[in-house]
Amino acid sequence: MFGPQVPTVPVTEIADDTYLLDVREDDEWAAGHAPGAHHLPMMELPARMAEVPTDRDVAVICRSGGRSAQVVAYLRNNGWDQVRNADGGMRQWAAVGRPVVAGDGGPGQVI
Repeated sequence: MFGPQVPTVPVTEIADDTYLLDVREDDEWAAGHAPGAHHLPMMELPARMAEVPTDRDVAVICRSGGRSAQVVAYLRNNGWDQVRNADGGMRQWAAVGRPVVAGDGGPGQVI
């Protein structure tokens, strides 16, 4: 959908030490996110790009993969080389049994 310039990674292959960047909105994050993920809503990215590391693998995730693909394309166009789109997003993350926690630390759900 976004062409070859947007590399992807299956959620099952995202290593624990990968910087997981969740670009969903606050309510989506609060309902459920991957433990250890870093929250940066997509619309805030241009003002907060310095928070995204350039020296390690970064996987960008949203609900289903559309917003995160746009973020990956944006970051790659701005010099990030080690960034990939989490294929299938949080829906796929949860579907394969990876953990999801709510904002309060309890069990979460993908909305």
